[in-house]
Parts: sequence; structure tokens; C-alpha cells
Amino acid sequence: MATTEEEAPLLKQEGYRDGTVVETEDNFRSRWRSIRIMYLTMFLSSVGFSIVITSIWPFLQKIDVTADASFLGWVVAAYSLGQMVASPLFGLWSNHRPRREPLIVSILINVAANVLYAYAHAPSLHRKYYMLIARAFVGFGAGNVAVVRSYVAGATSLKERTSAMANMSACQALGFILGPVFQTCLTFIGENGVAWRAIALELNMYTAPAFLGAFFGVVNVIFIIAILREHRIDDLGRRIKSINISEEEDTQVVRDSQGDIDQTAVVTCNILFFVILFIFAIFETISTPLTMDMYAWTRKQAVLYNGIILALIGCESIMAFMAVKMIAKRTGERVILLGGLLIIFAGFFILLPWGNQFPSIQWADLKNSSVNVTMESSLKTFSNRLSITVQPIQNYTGEPTGCPIEQQWCLTTPVIHLAQYLTSDVLIGLGYPVCNVMSYTLYSKILGPKPQGVYMGWLTASGSGARTLGPVFASQVYTHLGPRWTFSIICGIVLLASVLLGAMYKRLIAFSVRFQRIQE
Repeated sequence: MATTEEEAPLLKQEGYRDGTVVETEDNFRSRWRSIRIMYLTMFLSSVGFSIVITSIWPFLQKIDVTADASFLGWVVAAYSLGQMVASPLFGLWSNHRPRREPLIVSILINVAANVLYAYAHAPSLHRKYYMLIARAFVGFGAGNVAVVRSYVAGATSLKERTSAMANMSACQALGFILGPVFQTCLTFIGENGVAWRAIALELNMYTAPAFLGAFFGVVNVIFIIAILREHRIDDLGRRIKSINISEEEDTQVVRDSQGDIDQTAVVTCNILFFVILFIFAIFETISTPLTMDMYAWTRKQAVLYNGIILALIGCESIMAFMAVKMIAKRTGERVILLGGLLIIFAGFFILLPWGNQFPSIQWADLKNSSVNVTMESSLKTFSNRLSITVQPIQNYTGEPTGCPIEQQWCLTTPVIHLAQYLTSDVLIGLGYPVCNVMSYTLYSKILGPKPQGVYMGWLTASGSGARTLGPVFASQVYTHLGPRWTFSIICGIVLLASVLLGAMYKRLIAFSVRFQRIQE
């Protein structure tokens, strides 16, 4: 007897049967085996992104001394740019051919790109550009996320979809958490590691994660070939013949698939998804410099403490996905999405600086000159008036800490208290996963039984664009204007997104509900 959706725990077999569902036991089991392979693919895709993310900068510095921090930004952004380009292409491919084809090709591209990344040290010149190309193609291969989402959306009924999407998001979050863990476990190899000069192979703490990512890709391809099968069902759970097989489908199913997709609702979902990923990309990017500026943390402390915080946020996200599965059955996706946006707004609003305590000023790089002596005297006078802590130059030893004097807002912006920061982390860590899974679950329901490959490709592309532009926004606005302007602008963006959701609320409904073929 099949497990019902209500009884299905996270990441276990799930589904539902009633009098309207025409599906044999074998088909049911095959369908959910295939969906679980999509969970695995999403998990490994996330691992492939995060497994090297903490070591990119030291590896880049090691292989090419000409690389600077601005080039690092391009290397990080290359992944999202590659994914943005590839997502619609793979989505289009999956609409006209078996989904297995774009999945296998994209994963093999990912495998080759990881190997290229591990061999970025081999060329004698321009090594940093080889790393840039490698990360771009890793992102290009990750464009298969669109295919994964469209497969799960097309292989689940309306009742099953929210739960399946939550499971997939949990796998994605777990991949982001475990990727850095795998990297940490491989640091024992050391910077030098072992070398095999005959094939220019260097296995060290920087290249081993890339090779491991390539290995995971090969395993993923084997599972897809062995287990994945084409399955499509409509919103009621009735089996539909694959779009790639030229057989006549059931007349009633075809009739229920007729009707135009609400393009206004589609555009709205893409905008909301862009905003959600944009603000979280800013949050990820800004966390390290913010804590170094506000709490005078060293680089090592900032990486360690924020790494722990992000790991805890990842665990919080998984619990949020589990809770969403149950709550959505009672309230629907739109209410939860609006609630998630309001939680995110609260998280960033709390981060607004207030009070009369100011951050410690970092001015250790100032040299003894007449100009700087004057600046030092002015700063001391200013610090006495505003209670700013300033460390004397002559007593400076080691790494400079505090808010850099080059950022003029450091002198006028109150400190963001640690309690504010931690509370904000908790709220954003709750609101983001809720909004993330609800936005593309709602999107898939709006598309209904139509082929979703291209549409999911555009959704993934909008998310990739957000993850590309978010860090740029964060670096420019935060550096020049400070946290008050940064978080005020983000609060404004979230409020506008909430207004948009409210204005379009009645149109953001499932395809079958819109045409009154199923009751909401």
C-alpha cells in the first residue's frame, strides 16, 4: 500500500491515491524513485557550488599572484552567470527531448569543469583566467536545476507538489551546508599535498574538493541512467504520456490541459523570486565585512563565526522546509509567501543602526605625516565626543581591525549590536527558505500541466541574475554609504515586493483552479 502524503516524512517516499488517480503500484514506485533521484541531483549540484567556495580565494592567490580581490568577484560571479545562460537552454531542451539527456550532458559539463578547475595550476600563463572559465562552466552545468524543478513539478500532483518542492529545497540547503564540511575534511592533505608530474596532477587541499565534486557527478550520472524514468501526471494525479512519446493521450487529460498560462502571474513570480534571492545574496555577501567593521573581528574570526552562523541558518532552513509542508496544507502558498516576506523585512529592519555607541575605527594603515597627524588629532577629538574607540598607531601590532577610516560612514553610523545581528540572522534564516520554496512551488502550480522546462529555466535565470547583482550592490552601496542606507534600501525593496504580492494575490493561483477544474 502506498504511503499517503500526510504520513510522508521529509525525504521519504510520498504520494497520494484516490479514486481519480490511475496509476499502478509499479508506476507509483518508479515515479517516486525518479523524483528522489532529482533530490539527489539538486543536493549534489549544491555541493558542487559550495565545496570549493571557502578555498577559491587562497587557491587563486597561490596559482596566480596577479589576481586581486576584484578578480575574485568575477570568479565568484562566473558561476551565477553561467547558470543564468544555461538554464533556459536546458529547459528548452527538456521540453522536446527526454529529461535524461540534458541532465546527463549538463552533469558531464560540470565534471569536466571541476577537473579544469583542479588543473588551473598547470598552464604557465594566465592561470586566473582558467579558473574563471572553470567556474563559469561549473555554473553552466548547474543550469540543470531548471530541468530538475520542471521534472518534479511535472511528476507530482497539485496535492503532492508543495511537499516535494520542500523536500527538494531541503536537499539543496543540505548540500550548501555539507559542501564546506567536505572542504574542511580535505584540509588535512595540506597546501602541497601530493603530485604526479607525468600528468601534471596536484592533489592538495584546494584541488581535492574539485576532484571530489567531479566524482559525485559521475555517480549522479550512473544513478540517472539506472533509475530515472520519464513520468508526467496532471494536477489531479492522472498519468500523462510523456511529451516525447508520440502516442494519443487520454482525451479528458488533454482537455484539462487546455488553456493559456497567466503570463502576468508568471512575470510576478519571476520578480518575487529575483527579489528573494537578491536580498539573500546581499545578506551572504555583507555578513563578513559587516561583522569585521562592527565588532573588530579579524579575518579568521569573521570566517569562523559567520561560517558557524551560516551552518546554523542552514539547519534552521531545513526545519523551516519541514514546517512549511504541514502549514501549506492549511493556508496555501500565497499566505506563507507573504508571511515570509514580512519576516525578512523584520530581519533587515532590526539591522538598522541606532543609539550613540560607534564602532572601533581601523586606521592602522595611516602613516606618520603632517596630514595624518592632523587627521589623528581630529579623530581623537571626534571620538571623545561620540564615544568612538580609536587605537593609537604606535601601539598597533598584527592585523588591523575595526571599521576602516576610508569608509567615511564609520564616523557617523552607530554600531549594530551583536544581539541585533544574531536576531536578524534568525529571522532572515527563517524567512528566506520559506519564501524560496513557496515562490517556485506557486510558480509550478501556475504553469499547471503545461511543459515547464523553459519557464523553469527563466525562473532559475532570474535567480542567477539576482545572485550576480546582489554582491555588486552590496559591495558598492555598503562600502560607500554604509549599513543604514544598505538596509533601508533592502527594507524598501521587500515592502515593494509585498505590495506586488498583495496586488497580484488573486491571480497567483494554480492553473487548474483558475479554470475551475479543481477546487482550491
